[in-house]
Amino acid sequence: MMCTRRFGASWRLRGIGALLSFAVAGTVAAQGLADRAAWPRTDFSHRSVELSEILSGGPPKDGIPAIDHPRFVTVAQARKWLKSAEPVIVLRLRGVARAYPIQILMFHEIVNDVVGGMPVAVTFCPLCNAAIAFDRTVDGRVLDFGTTGKLRNSDLVMYDRQTESWWQQFTGRGIVGHYAGKALEALPSAMVSFEDFASASPRGQVLSRETGFVRPYGRNPYAGYDRADQSPFLFTGKPDGRLPPMERVLAITGRGRDRIYPLTLLEKHPVTEQELDGVPYAVFAKAGMSSPLDRAEIELGREIPAAVAYDRRLDGRVLQFAARDGRIVDRTTGSEWNILGEAVAGPLTGKRLVQLPGGVHFAFAWLAFNPESEIVRTLP
Repeated sequence: MMCTRRFGASWRLRGIGALLSFAVAGTVAAQGLADRAAWPRTDFSHRSVELSEILSGGPPKDGIPAIDHPRFVTVAQARKWLKSAEPVIVLRLRGVARAYPIQILMFHEIVNDVVGGMPVAVTFCPLCNAAIAFDRTVDGRVLDFGTTGKLRNSDLVMYDRQTESWWQQFTGRGIVGHYAGKALEALPSAMVSFEDFASASPRGQVLSRETGFVRPYGRNPYAGYDRADQSPFLFTGKPDGRLPPMERVLAITGRGRDRIYPLTLLEKHPVTEQELDGVPYAVFAKAGMSSPLDRAEIELGREIPAAVAYDRRLDGRVLQFAARDGRIVDRTTGSEWNILGEAVAGPLTGKRLVQLPGGVHFAFAWLAFNPESEIVRTLP
């Protein structure tokens, strides 16, 4: 995220060693004074976290520019530059299906968009592997978001241009300024391969590379960052020793508790059925997506699974799922389902499951914000 460094009009792509060698200038006190000068509209007296927890990530305010006027192309047009295994954030609202390639979000982190008439912010923090979409409307007011250049728990701190309040991307909560204590509504989204999106939504729309900025889309400035032995950038919290920090986990949020599944476990169990807070759910995992944070070229990243959790209740009955010959089927009707929770064959063709809140993140980030989470270590 914020540690991608800008030099004049160009971006220098460097390995993780260079990123970790970036020195944060000045003391916390000096940074606080600088913040007040750079953010005259921000109400620092109104906050829900200590300012000492928020660190400079390198670039200044809007040094990583959000996309405010996104353009979209067809799936066929996107195939000219987007490889099948590359990861995309999928958002489907009010009959509109859109994919936001990580190769573009890597250099912008926020897309202010309108989907099906709903103002949304599609966000990605590379340092936390956090891809989250939000409704941009708060108390009847539509907000536009940009990057502050700051991190908390290694996670992107956004700001809204209307009040210049600061927001934590990982939680969607205002942490400094007028909206401190307020929460954005997270929208169901998933990170899957471009091919899975294209198969599910052949008439869908894909964020265009014509962003108004010149960036090396397709490159990964964080090469090697998601190695299991890597340390998070600018993470000052106490490490949670229950999992390696860069282990990807699927998080599921219930009414009273949270549960996470290491993706290394889900790779061996492409379909899992469990219950949380009275909600029967299924976890679908599918191999074949490129890691965006592995190699210098995203398309060459090692293979990792996509994983999404869904409520198993549909039309008054609880479906039972299983993996058969590489396919996801429900044993109740024999229908076949895709990773996006849609029935693609059988009696339930066209039906969609409700996605559960959560998402796939690095373990260190999820546990920093949700330390009481239950970790699933074995499956039947």
